[in-house]
Amino acid sequence: MSDPAAPPAAMPALFIGHGSPMNAIEDNAFSREWANLARHWPRPRAILCISAHWETRGIHVSAAAQPETIHDFHGFPKPLFDVRYPAPGSPALAQRVAELLGVAPGSHRVHLDPARGLDHGAWSVLRVIYPKADIPVVQFSLDSAQPGAWHYALGRRLAALRDEGVLIVGSGNIIHNLRLFSFHEREVPDWARRFHGLSRRLIENSDHAALSDYPALGGDARYAIPTPEHYLPLLYVLAAQRPGERPAFFNDVVISALSMTSFVIGAGAG
Repeated sequence: MSDPAAPPAAMPALFIGHGSPMNAIEDNAFSREWANLARHWPRPRAILCISAHWETRGIHVSAAAQPETIHDFHGFPKPLFDVRYPAPGSPALAQRVAELLGVAPGSHRVHLDPARGLDHGAWSVLRVIYPKADIPVVQFSLDSAQPGAWHYALGRRLAALRDEGVLIVGSGNIIHNLRLFSFHEREVPDWARRFHGLSRRLIENSDHAALSDYPALGGDARYAIPTPEHYLPLLYVLAAQRPGERPAFFNDVVISALSMTSFVIGAGAG
């Protein structure tokens, strides 16, 4: 029998290339990998998700006790709009996030949002990893006007949550250029192939400074990251990495101008 007073097991940090919202309801190679993830680590007390699909000015944290399921997309079939992910929120974790950032809840630097629900960057992957929707989920917004080093610094402060039983999840795509994405021709352009190789090498080498300064990575990076919101969740996961931890990659493929590359730090991915 476990000791209820024992400290929670340290949780991993997870970056998910979430791709199409349809991955939430389709049985495919990507969703099958997601479905197997949770068996590699203890059950988290809560989840902090940094999603590409919540952009704000300044720092916002969801503090709803029962967040709604947000269907923030269009043009998809009705079954996707019918999905509900009724996971509870955690106002206590939201306040803890504000404490770790060194500012008081409700200050001009951190806004605790009591009405914010879960966008599809969060629920589309979590409903596959934790289908019972019984683990509290809090979302952390992205101020995409800020440079990568700013986001990485915030992630360093939030990394302590791993020792408090919180699973840190970044949900986005390292390569995400929908303007150049082809639904009919899945051939990978040369720039995407090169940036995929470069970004993977930098992740494997823990070169967080280079990954944070992504505009300096050259022309391929400008194609891969035309806007930063899908890339920035990566930096929060890297910021939670500890000495000696190696990333375990999965779904490491590029489809046209979109990469599904994912990895976990602090636990095996199978």
